[in-house]
Amino acid sequence: MVGVNAQEWSIQDLAKAAGTTSRTLRHYGQLGLLEPSRTGANGYRYYDEQALVRLQRILLLRELGLGLPAVAEVLRGERAGRKDGVADALRTHLELLRQQRRRIDRQIASVRSTVGKLEKGEPLMANEVFDGFDHAQYKDEVIERWGKEAYDRSERWWESMGEDGRKAFQQEHADLAADWGRAHAAGAAVDSPQVMAIAARHHAWIGAGWGGREVTREALVNLADMYVADPRFARNYDVHGEGAAAYVRDALHHYATTL
Repeated sequence: MVGVNAQEWSIQDLAKAAGTTSRTLRHYGQLGLLEPSRTGANGYRYYDEQALVRLQRILLLRELGLGLPAVAEVLRGERAGRKDGVADALRTHLELLRQQRRRIDRQIASVRSTVGKLEKGEPLMANEVFDGFDHAQYKDEVIERWGKEAYDRSERWWESMGEDGRKAFQQEHADLAADWGRAHAAGAAVDSPQVMAIAARHHAWIGAGWGGREVTREALVNLADMYVADPRFARNYDVHGEGAAAYVRDALHHYATTL
């Protein structure tokens, strides 16, 4: 439903059309992402076509996985003239969506292949299992937890490895997860030499992933806690046996005391 003018929407109508909430739109306004085109005498907010297109850009960027600070940076760049207008910005975004679709297609094929091989008892290949998965998908979260410098250093290292190096790094994690699972299933004590050797490899693997940055005792403990607290990490280990993620956490906690 249009508002007072022919091409104007109230905050409620815009939120309904976009499948979001008025509260979200007000939050975008507070962050300077989406200002209303005008505010009525009654305090109601109204949005014109320009705001409509800007909201589309915000939602599209969010669907690509960008956090709000990154969205703001992109939009500031467009306002500063690094893009030749909204239409060109949308064309750029359209290509990003096409790239995302191709990546999702690869992920679907990867998971389908993994399921088939597991059902047939065939060996898995790391380059097939991880095909299509984006190393940078948690960029904003990494920056929030450990800072932009840590992310940039890790990203430079990741890009410098080349395809073979990245596959080897991913395979190393798959091997670690499997070794953790076998140790857990065998009932090995978390402070045993066998388990401490796995923990040392794990510690070195994290350091490599951080671009050579030192993984301190505190950082290792915090990461170990995340392996249990965050389901995205826990499933990497619990897939090898229920409670495996907690086992990894306890072992890494013990290993951290040796650093």
